[in-house]
Amino acid sequence: VGNMAARSLWAVRRRVQHLLASTAASDGRGCLHPFSTATQRTAGEDCSSEDPPDELGPSLAERALKLKAVRLEKEVQDLTVRYQRALADGENIRRRTQRCVEDAKIFGIQSFCKDLVELADILEKTTESISEETEPGDQKLSLEKIFRGLSLLEAKLKSVFAKHGLEKMTPIGDKYDPHEHELICHVPAGVGVQPGTVALVRQDGYKLHGRTIRLARVEVAVESQRRL
Repeated sequence: VGNMAARSLWAVRRRVQHLLASTAASDGRGCLHPFSTATQRTAGEDCSSEDPPDELGPSLAERALKLKAVRLEKEVQDLTVRYQRALADGENIRRRTQRCVEDAKIFGIQSFCKDLVELADILEKTTESISEETEPGDQKLSLEKIFRGLSLLEAKLKSVFAKHGLEKMTPIGDKYDPHEHELICHVPAGVGVQPGTVALVRQDGYKLHGRTIRLARVEVAVESQRRL
């Protein structure tokens, strides 16, 4: 029993010393002096040396906030750099697109012009052939060469038009359409000609890939004898 009492007293002394040291470190805050009657606590509410001092809380919180602020600042910098790169990429794409559009406007008819150059070559060769080989007074030979040259030129021209989707409209007998025909005048409907149809084409119209680019100038048949 004596040994147990001694050990209990020793443990109490150690506890009191530990509490006194904790109280001094907290600058007057935390647990009050254990011998004060005003600070007596019920069982289970005694101050424990395992509880951290109050002033450690704000310090840890401040460090956590600083770390979070540094992390957020780094994220903002990364997002700013990515945003600036995205803006630069968008501007480059816009400039390239604008340059492609301008090139398309300028060189869009490059293939068509290349084919027209061949027509110019045919016409030039025909002219040179007539001027160099034809003797004065030989009009028949000149006319034959002109006819052959013009026939070759017409065939080549039709081939170029078909290649590029350019189609000539020959609307004789078709019903008058203001979207494709330009009315010149009305003419009396003859035998086999229905009123309201195209009786005569003064100038051919043209379509490019199905879209009318030049109206055909036409005369339209009517029942009356009146002309406009």
